[in-house]
Amino acid sequence: MPRASSPLFRHKPKIEIVLTQTLDGRPTPRNLLADTGAGSDQSLFELIMDENDCLTCGGNLTGMVKLGGAYAGTFPLFSIRVNIPQLGFDHTIRVVGVPATPQGIDGIAGCRFLNRFTYGNFGDRNQFGLEL
Repeated sequence: MPRASSPLFRHKPKIEIVLTQTLDGRPTPRNLLADTGAGSDQSLFELIMDENDCLTCGGNLTGMVKLGGAYAGTFPLFSIRVNIPQLGFDHTIRVVGVPATPQGIDGIAGCRFLNRFTYGNFGDRNQFGLEL
């Protein structure tokens, strides 16, 4: 089974995705905090990212979504192509665009996104990984 693993970020699980810049087609890696507490498996969104990334990477505005918790308020919901090359993952998913993300991280992968995969440390407590 293919696996994509990353070292922990400040002792927290992180994953790397790749977006594609609209203007020049350049791949744009983004590091996301893996957080099963961000939304539920039934949420309208899978990721929370900086709104500028959503716009520069071809995000199509599909509506608005109301969030509570760390990001409280109503935010734009985009449809964006997301890749994880190590897994052969290439899907268009729903991403909430927020004005700013936590320092040092490009966004948050929520419960609905993480539930697409088997995830964990796979025996290495300094790593976090995804498997299809």
